[in-house]
Amino acid sequence: MTVTLASLSQQTGLAVLDHLEQSVSIPVVDGLQAQGDLIVIPLSEISASLSYWPNPTWMGVPPEGVELLRGAAGGNPHTLVADPDTCRWTKNVSDPGGLTIGVFEASAPVYLLHPEHGASGCTPGSYAIRRQREYAAGGWGPRLVAD
Repeated sequence: MTVTLASLSQQTGLAVLDHLEQSVSIPVVDGLQAQGDLIVIPLSEISASLSYWPNPTWMGVPPEGVELLRGAAGGNPHTLVADPDTCRWTKNVSDPGGLTIGVFEASAPVYLLHPEHGASGCTPGSYAIRRQREYAAGGWGPRLVAD
């Protein structure tokens, strides 16, 4: 089955902006990918710098998705979307930089949906979701990307 922006929007009830092509097939990739202020990293790339809390709580990702992060000032949400019983998610992780929001494990493709950015897909596997940082002009050091 081809997954489109329209089908993800209908599944989650999350409307996307009109300028996005709703009939486009969502690409599914197995590597690093970014969406606004989030970055999705294969767990194998950063597992040495990530730790789980004792007895982490894992939750199944429902068809309507799980909100991972809402944009700055209450903006649009980044939502993780999966078919039933194909993905689990935990926020019970930490890393030295404090950027990791959580980890998901998927046995089928999953999607990251955002009303302004559209959607991207991840192949089955384990991934960390982190906030992105950027360096400000003038040498003020890193700051979180604001979406």
